[in-house]
Amino acid sequence: MIKEVIVVEGKSDTAAIKRAVDADTIETNGSAIGEDVLRRIELASERRGVIIFTDPDHAGERIRKIVARRAPGCKHAFLPQEMAYYKGDIGIENASPEAIVKALSELRTESADQAGEIHWEDLMEAGLIVHADAANRRLIMGKLLGIGYANGKQFYKRCTSFRISKVEFETALNEMEKKLEE
Repeated sequence: MIKEVIVVEGKSDTAAIKRAVDADTIETNGSAIGEDVLRRIELASERRGVIIFTDPDHAGERIRKIVARRAPGCKHAFLPQEMAYYKGDIGIENASPEAIVKALSELRTESADQAGEIHWEDLMEAGLIVHADAANRRLIMGKLLGIGYANGKQFYKRCTSFRISKVEFETALNEMEKKLEE
């Protein structure tokens, strides 16, 4: 059983999680998270820890930010969009048990000290911002680093708050360049 409580968006996500692992969940019921749900998440964070595992879309990112602000120090699980896609719908509920287990095995934890090794200039030099193919490059790097897809500003924030090292970044960058050459 997973010790932490997993925060998901809805009942279908809970069902998918339970098919993959033995864990407790808290459902946000979408992006209109109520105060009572946020209090339950705070309590779970204090007593057991929390893993935020939201859909890899705009609404999921919004929920992730709200929960992370309310319960700092949460762990984050990220699922690549293609692993969560089914018939035009993107969501955790569409992922295979294997994809869910993999995402939960590659957790990232935010650090309160946001002074990471990666700088804005590193993203520019890597073509992750201010580049014609920046969005695609961030998509690939996000998968390789296990931090999910994000726009440039959010990608930078994730690199710093998850304390991505220069070595991790360079390794992922080299792997991305190889993938793009294929």
